[in-house]
Amino acid sequence: MQFSVVIPARNEAEGLRTLLPEVIKLLPGAEIIVVDDGSEDGTPGVCVGAGVRHIRHPYPKGNGAAIKTGARAARGDVIIFMDADGQHRPEDIPALLQKFEEGYDMVVGARQSGSQAGMHRAVANDVFSRFASWMVMQPIADLTSGFRVVRAARFRQFLYLLPNGFSYPTTITMSFFRAGYSVAYVPIHSPRRSSGNSHIHPLRDGVRFLLIIIKIGTLFSPQRLFLPVSAGFFLTGLGYYLFTYLTQGRFTNMSALLFISAVFTFLIGIVSEQISALHFKDIDTKDVAGD
Repeated sequence: MQFSVVIPARNEAEGLRTLLPEVIKLLPGAEIIVVDDGSEDGTPGVCVGAGVRHIRHPYPKGNGAAIKTGARAARGDVIIFMDADGQHRPEDIPALLQKFEEGYDMVVGARQSGSQAGMHRAVANDVFSRFASWMVMQPIADLTSGFRVVRAARFRQFLYLLPNGFSYPTTITMSFFRAGYSVAYVPIHSPRRSSGNSHIHPLRDGVRFLLIIIKIGTLFSPQRLFLPVSAGFFLTGLGYYLFTYLTQGRFTNMSALLFISAVFTFLIGIVSEQISALHFKDIDTKDVAGD
């Protein structure tokens, strides 16, 4: 297998000065691509000095856009994604590759306790991971980790789904699970940023993460969302009907509306499942072509 290392970077010259020599030493002969997302510091010069591929966006497009650019440009069969800010340690790469060689399609570095930049992010990541695990019916140890090893051909199948912002790990993780690809997690410790400031806004990006979980979940397994909503309408309507029957001796319009909403929501879920099946057909075709 040939390896490509894709590192998205925006104003991360200081981090790259330390990171690139370590990656080059660890993976001699691997293709190393730094996708410069419109940096205004010395990032281009650091890349030239290290002798790695430097692809520059003319203006900041977002972390996800940089990931997509790197994935399209990578020549390797296997892509290693990692950040440039010092939170992903090159010495953890061998552990990810060792797990990957067991036959997995994607291996993710799962950050352990003490790795998060703050308690609020740790709690948010845990909540999102639990919700996403329920949506895809598989345990997800770390939903938002950007440190991962993937099979390039299978990763590219989902490029059209990836957002341009910081929630690409959420999308690709749920997409791999729902497509039936094998995903594994390797415990890692992620230190605090060695330089620069985070571009993530907890409230704004948290809402985006939640919406993406719902979007991807309904795209690949619609009934996981529509069936509970339908059941909620039905049970509420039934409870309200029993209440009005016992207190007023009649069946109200509100109960009828709730029952109708339950039926329509259930039918929408069935139609969505059929559309999802067509999506899986396209994925299988791409997979054969990629292999």
